[in-house]
Amino acid sequence: MNPTAHNTQQVKRINVELVKNTLRTIRVGTKASIANLTKLSVATCGTILNELLQTGEIIDLGPDESSGGRPASRYQFNADYASVLSLIVRIVNGERSIVAVNANLNGEVLDEQTLLYDEITLVTMEKLVAELVDRYHNVQAIGIGIPGVAHHGVIGICDVPELAEQPLGPRLKEQYEDVEVVVGNDMNLTVYGLYTEQHFAEEKNFAVLSFSPNYFPGAGFMIEGHPLSGNTHFGGEISYLPFGMTREKQLEMLKTPAGLLQLVVHSMVSIIAIINPAAIVITGDAVEPDMHDAIIERCLDTIPQEHMPKLLIHQDTRREYVNGLVAVTLESLTYRIERVEKRW
Repeated sequence: MNPTAHNTQQVKRINVELVKNTLRTIRVGTKASIANLTKLSVATCGTILNELLQTGEIIDLGPDESSGGRPASRYQFNADYASVLSLIVRIVNGERSIVAVNANLNGEVLDEQTLLYDEITLVTMEKLVAELVDRYHNVQAIGIGIPGVAHHGVIGICDVPELAEQPLGPRLKEQYEDVEVVVGNDMNLTVYGLYTEQHFAEEKNFAVLSFSPNYFPGAGFMIEGHPLSGNTHFGGEISYLPFGMTREKQLEMLKTPAGLLQLVVHSMVSIIAIINPAAIVITGDAVEPDMHDAIIERCLDTIPQEHMPKLLIHQDTRREYVNGLVAVTLESLTYRIERVEKRW
């Protein structure tokens, strides 16, 4: 392709994405108001809006109230033009399940169901995706959360053994060439969901720590608004911090109030000193909300007051996990060379 033609095509896709995202944010706008917000010319906005009307991606709501002269047409982003499919693979107390969520382009959940399985294999996932893509309207992206590590859609270590070392992302992409496919770690997706709920005025450092009685402690991080997974996706494995004890001993300590408090405080102090987060959220069944003040007090024995982050305790983060996965799945639809930098 001619380089100039290629660059022109890229610029057009960026501008289309800019108009759609602006209209999604303001809900309703006119050609002039959209041009003002995007800094594109009125003529360029008019051309893009006409094309989006033809595809059905936006809706013409009719003329605005006239203030003299010809009234301007009002446009609305059509969130129901397409949908995204998000699947959460879980294993709890040996029970395998998949939470299937269908959401519109505003991230509003249209349908949600939990399915139980004796085993969850690559074939299980392929069959379920085929069924749901056929059922739901114009699925444009598929997001999958797993209790394990995935790199370029290929699953590595996974708590669901049947899925370990399986090329789930590439296999689905082969079958659905025009659909975006994302496979992500459950902790990272939960962190993303919790981060977006904070509504920071600007991008911040953020951490989530998880403490459950029968599992090694884990963590997830956002660094200036971007997820941190690390060079080999080892980031967040806080059970390997130099606690001065074996990982097995940590599991024993999680079962006693004093031991739990020691592990939580040691982990928090290490993280605060390294990434200086604006907020830390502690999740998991082991930590009770009434531990909040004791944790803060013990951290302040080491960390100066002015550097203490906001501390929140959320035992149940299933909804944030779903929200994070839906958000990441939606973000996969945005054009990758765009003026607004992608977080994921």
